Parts: sequence; C-alpha cells; structure tokens
Amino acid sequence: MKKGRFTETQIVSAIRKQESGFAVKDIAREMGISEATFYNWKAKYGGMEVSEVVKMKQMEAELSEYKKIVAELSLENRDMKNLIAKKF
Repeated sequence: MKKGRFTETQIVSAIRKQESGFAVKDIAREMGISEATFYNWKAKYGGMEVSEVVKMKQMEAELSEYKKIVAELSLENRDMKNLIAKKF
C-alpha cells in the first residue's frame, strides 16, 4: 500500500481549519494538494479525531493481512482438492 506524504495529524488539522471557517482553496494551496484531495480526505476522515484515524489505519492494515491469509489458504485448499480428485 502506498504511504502518503501527510500524517493523520496534518489531515485532521486541515479538516478542522476548514470547519473553523478557512477556505478550502487556501488550505489546499498551503498544503500543496488539490481541492479534490481535500474533499476526499474530508469524506474519509471528517468528524474523526487523530487517535480514531490512527486506529482505523491499523485496522485496515490488519484486514489486509487477513485477506492475504484467506487468499493463500483458498489456493492451498483448491490445490489439495485437485490432488485428491486426481488420485481417484
């Protein structure tokens, strides 16, 4: 997974700035991002605290690992079934 340039703290603080009245255009220019990126962040992280964002990212990483494990086990299971089918 690609590691972003901005920390969770920076993202949440940018969203807070916008909620306190700063223009999205100014925040985007200051951070060097597009307005679309800001709105994507707001859709994903809006209303969250930094600790919640960190926890969410950890859970996403854990879920990714579980998905890899399931994929590997599924392939192994299919191979075993094919081997058993060939024997009989």
